[in-house]
Amino acid sequence: MPKHGKKHTDALKAIDRSVLHSPSEAMELVKQHATRKFDESVEVAFRLGVDPRKADQMLRGTVALPAGSGREVRIAVFAAGDAANEARDAGADVVGADDLVKRIQDENFLDFDLAIATPDLMGQVGRLGRVLGPRGLMPNPKTGTVTQDVGRAVSEFKGGKVEYRTDRHGNVHVRIGKASFAIEDLERNYAAVLDEIVRAKPAAAKGRYIRGVAVSSTMGPGVKINPDAKAEVH
Repeated sequence: MPKHGKKHTDALKAIDRSVLHSPSEAMELVKQHATRKFDESVEVAFRLGVDPRKADQMLRGTVALPAGSGREVRIAVFAAGDAANEARDAGADVVGADDLVKRIQDENFLDFDLAIATPDLMGQVGRLGRVLGPRGLMPNPKTGTVTQDVGRAVSEFKGGKVEYRTDRHGNVHVRIGKASFAIEDLERNYAAVLDEIVRAKPAAAKGRYIRGVAVSSTMGPGVKINPDAKAEVH
């Protein structure tokens, strides 16, 4: 069992884990117990009634956070010609084609959080599957990271668009901001993610779909949210 520090233990005692809170109450509690010296990230976790072993019950996609993610995302773009110029103009951190593929292969260059590619370069990028795949960095059409409009994709991800996917236990974890965010902004982001999770419900999923929701900061305890409660978005 992992050992937790005194702050975490005290926070656990202060939160009744049997209570399902409204989104507003949950965000307030998370902010209260994010007491570390750094600006902790805030993440929401959904426990879903899906079988991730079945392809037709896997969730994967993106959602735009209205208040942004609070995170500086480093983006690598595999593109050439005009598309490469568009990516640079949009603020991509690294742009390249054959040279970028070679750099990753030869130097194990992975100094980025997200990779975007134009369709014509996916044949070359596919050779990096063993390197990028396990790290969740392989571009994928389902998440909008394989596109001809790389400039727009870079702008959207820099502006707060985030990826989500089910893990092997059928859970989805999504970062919705920072502890320094206002409660209203965390609520707005939570509402956007909740709407997206509901929209993406697989047709093959049976029984109760959203079985549990919890929100927490990086070092704080989880706070349960009533999955049926709507965020009071202003």
